[in-house]
Parts: sequence; structure tokens; C-alpha cells
Amino acid sequence: MLALSLTQPGQLDLIQLPEAAAPQLGEALVAIRAIGICGTDISAFLGKMPFIEYPRILGHELGVEVIAIGPDVSHLKIGDRCSVEPYLNCGRCHACQQGRTNCCESLQVLGVHCDGAMRERMILPAQKLHPCNALSFEQLALVETLAIGCHAVNRADIQHGDDILIIGAGPIGLTVLEFARLTGAPITVLELNAHRRAFVQQQYPEVSILPALHDGFAAQVIFDATGNSGSMARSLHLCRFTGRIIFVGITKESVLLDDPLFHRRELTLLASRNAVSSDFPRILSLIESGQIKTQPWITHRCAFQDLPTTMLQWIKPETAVLKGILQV
Repeated sequence: MLALSLTQPGQLDLIQLPEAAAPQLGEALVAIRAIGICGTDISAFLGKMPFIEYPRILGHELGVEVIAIGPDVSHLKIGDRCSVEPYLNCGRCHACQQGRTNCCESLQVLGVHCDGAMRERMILPAQKLHPCNALSFEQLALVETLAIGCHAVNRADIQHGDDILIIGAGPIGLTVLEFARLTGAPITVLELNAHRRAFVQQQYPEVSILPALHDGFAAQVIFDATGNSGSMARSLHLCRFTGRIIFVGITKESVLLDDPLFHRRELTLLASRNAVSSDFPRILSLIESGQIKTQPWITHRCAFQDLPTTMLQWIKPETAVLKGILQV
């Protein structure tokens, strides 16, 4: 079967893989129907993702169809449309025993630590498939990226009276925005890119979207979704006394912590990594009910075989890709 391999930074090659095996106990064989292209994929393509080794088959934002199931699998049937929870955890370590499967000590994320789904078919653990036949494959492929924002907002534990600043309105910042707005808290978004500001203004008119903050601006809860070490360091200065900061973006660089400021304001600094299983059915329900509208998210589409050349265009800022979908 056909697959795409990132053989080195900047080079995607079409390759042939052996056909997937029949599913065993606890497994399902799925046909890959839609793949979201995310910041992790772009970073890997550019050689900037710290967890990627080459060659690597990318792909972890998935809409799939079940085509066979193992003999003990009862929550799936052939033909089911599913979103995929791409975090393969051990179930035995301290984090897993706490229910924090997103922080498994030996976590393998599809398309990052191990080969992913840029292929026609693959075997997956059945428990990582979340069926929802009411949604399209493209909608299902958006669930994992939305789960990043869902988990980050859960980490923040928004309280009555809190106000929120989201730094960065790229795809990850927008996933945070989707779930932050469900809390009812007032939200400000800081974004330098005019195209992204225009998108937020159009889709989220109740949100204050700014290219810069006035002197003295402060918020109780700050999400930094930039992955920029300088922005992450500055976020402490924008946080009110007793406030909370959640790093959603990731950087290879060290982040300089202003310790006197950190202590004086008694700030809480949190990391947010991936998502947990319970986030997926919640998101499916929110999309199905119309509380999350997916149509504006998908700005670009690409046929599977065309990605090696299309990716070279999608990484250009002027292309203004919010979410590209690979159609398999």
C-alpha cells in the first residue's frame, strides 16, 4: 500500500509498505480517510521538532473508517467512522495509574515518536478509536487538534471572575479559544499576524483581538500558544498577582524565568501536554451539537499523492493555511 515518508527535513517521498495484517485481540484495522496537517507536521518538515527522528511517517490528526476488528472488540463495528486518540500509553507507569495517560513515561505519539497514518490502512488499538458516524471524516480529523485546547483549558481550571489572555492565534491558540469561550470568561487574544486577527474577528466577534497590549495590561489566566521562548518568558509579566500561566506551545529553547517576579506575584505555571481519552467524546458531542463549528477551520485541502509538492507551499506564511486536510 501507498505511504508518505518524511525521509529528511524538507523531503516527503511516496513509498510502498506491506499490506496491514489482520487485527488481533484489542485491535482494529482502519482505512485512513482524512489527515489534518498540524504544527507538529510542519515543524518536522522544517527539521524543528525535537521528538522526530528521520525517516518518519507523519500523521496523527485522523478521520478513519473501521474495516476489520479483533475478536474481542465490542464498541466498534465495521464501517464505523472514528476519530483517533493517537497517544499510545503503557497503562502501567505512575502517570498512567493516575489517569494522566497523556504524560505516560514511555508515551508514543503516532507520527512523532513512532510511524503515523500517512498511509492507506493501518492497525490501531481499538480503545484509541472514538466512533461518531454523524460526523464527516474531515470533522473527525479535527478532533485531536481540538483536544489540545480542551486539555489546556481543563488544566487552567477557570473560575468565576477570571479573565483570559491567549497569546497566539495559530491553530493551537484557536483550539484554546474554542474551549475558553465555553467558560464564559472575558477573553483577549494577542496576535501579530493580520490574517489571523481577521479570522478571529470574523469567527469570534465577542473576543477582543489585538496586535499589541497597552501598558499595564494584565490577565488572571494566560495561555501561551506561540512556542516562542521570548513570548513564554514575557507572559509572566502579563499575569496578575495570584494568576495562572499555561504553556501550550513547545520550544526547543530554554525559557528564562524572572524568579523575583514569579515569587512576588505567587504565580502558578502549568504545562499542558496532549489530551486524555475523556476529551474525545466531549469534543465529538460539541461538534455534533453545533457548539463547535468546524467549517471555518479547514482552509486548504490536498490529495494524498500531491502532498510532497503542496507542503512546500503550505509552509509559506503568505499561503495563510489555518488547517490543511490531506484526503486519502
